[in-house]
Amino acid sequence: MQNVLYGVNKDSLAIAMDNTANFDRIWSILKKEYPDPQPELDYSNEFELLIATILSAQCTDAQVNKVTNELFRKYTNVEALASADLDVLEKEIYSTGFYRAKSKNIKRTSQLIISDFNGKVPDTMEELTILPGVARKTANIVLARGFGKVEGIAVDTHVKRVSGKLGLTENTDPKKIEQDLMKLAEQKDWEDMSMTLILHGRRVCDAKKPQCIVCLLSKLCPSSLV
Repeated sequence: MQNVLYGVNKDSLAIAMDNTANFDRIWSILKKEYPDPQPELDYSNEFELLIATILSAQCTDAQVNKVTNELFRKYTNVEALASADLDVLEKEIYSTGFYRAKSKNIKRTSQLIISDFNGKVPDTMEELTILPGVARKTANIVLARGFGKVEGIAVDTHVKRVSGKLGLTENTDPKKIEQDLMKLAEQKDWEDMSMTLILHGRRVCDAKKPQCIVCLLSKLCPSSLV
């Protein structure tokens, strides 16, 4: 497809367009706008990071932090969550959404960490992704933030939406989006790229009301409404 240098008119038909030729310019602008992107989940160790990230699926980090503030006071280690009463745990994480599935995944994951990994969160992609509720997105976050291992790019709903709107990928499957973005960015930038796109999606490129008029990428974005 044709590379795009400028945004489309708001009356134009919105279609997916290959804008990867502009990636270096886009990434340069984003890095200046978000010079030190940090995760907004609260945690104090690898296990808490894993549980918080599982809870963050389809939920805001702010809400997860409210829940884990109490959760981690009660369940102070992996053994405590492994033996948690599911009915009680469901009520405690109810506000994060999908509470039944999340509670089962959290309890089973805790049990597997004890039985299969000597009570410690595994530090490889292969091992992490066999845990219930842990796909590549969660594994990438835990590896990068918990163990300092950058093996990929965590693709959540914000990364999926923003990278698509920017024309950096035409895929909708998170695994394929991750591969597309990994080809564009240097490995040293993979971790920051995920967090940067997330922050841009939250603060500017909102799903319902994208703030194109104030977006620094508007002239480089094929989905721009200005």
